[in-house]
Amino acid sequence: MQLTSRFVCMAIRDPKSGSGSGRGLHGITPTNSNTRISATRLPRLQDRPSIVPVSENLGLNSERLRAAMVQRLHDQGITDQRILAAMQMVPRHAFVDEALASRAYDDAALPIGHGQTISQPWVVARMISAVCESTLPNRVLEVGTGCGYQAAVMSQVFNQVYSIERIRALYDIAREHLRALHLTKVRLSFGDGMAGFPTAAPYDAIIVAAAGIRIPQALLDQLSIGGILIAPEGTSAQRLVKVHRTSESSWERFELEAVRFVPLKAGLQN
Repeated sequence: MQLTSRFVCMAIRDPKSGSGSGRGLHGITPTNSNTRISATRLPRLQDRPSIVPVSENLGLNSERLRAAMVQRLHDQGITDQRILAAMQMVPRHAFVDEALASRAYDDAALPIGHGQTISQPWVVARMISAVCESTLPNRVLEVGTGCGYQAAVMSQVFNQVYSIERIRALYDIAREHLRALHLTKVRLSFGDGMAGFPTAAPYDAIIVAAAGIRIPQALLDQLSIGGILIAPEGTSAQRLVKVHRTSESSWERFELEAVRFVPLKAGLQN
């Protein structure tokens, strides 16, 4: 394997941001939260009204809150209209515990049980946008389904979405969430994400939602030539890494923003 490395952008940011110190975020720690490390505290949705005029809804008013979330993502540099439209389409509150529904559209990762989190909205949008910068992938693999939220957003952007989860309880939860929203485009699999999903390979893009010390070779091998992989990498200090497969035996590596993610683990958890 020939792996060349290029440093593109690594932002050093305040580790307190997005750490989940707020009410309802117990269990989120610096090593257990799918979020970027940000230099500034972003305003919570209730502190900043949506610029997009939408009708008032009952209860959670998710339509207005999603519009505010999408506006915030745009302000943070997510400009791909396909991704913004997908983030607006998918109800994030449907993927979190009812007790946390009021915080579903905050710029934060939230616990989903089993030591895992639903990724910060910015992280979801950033990782999807990273694989769409030069072309729109057709067949995409997600490693780490979690509660199914990112897979749901991906299904609004890509034609074929495969997603693999190693924790049986989360696999079952994600399947129910996707069924409830009639998102039949996603093909879920219960298995070891570090091994990928070779029966459907190669993939135009792979998005990994957990951080390993290094990216597993099995995942690199399942990229098509010209394909893009985006993953967090590292232990205590992590960053997003973008890998472009340039030939049968070579990959080009780019380092992006500093982040913190749950750890990538091998094997199954029943």
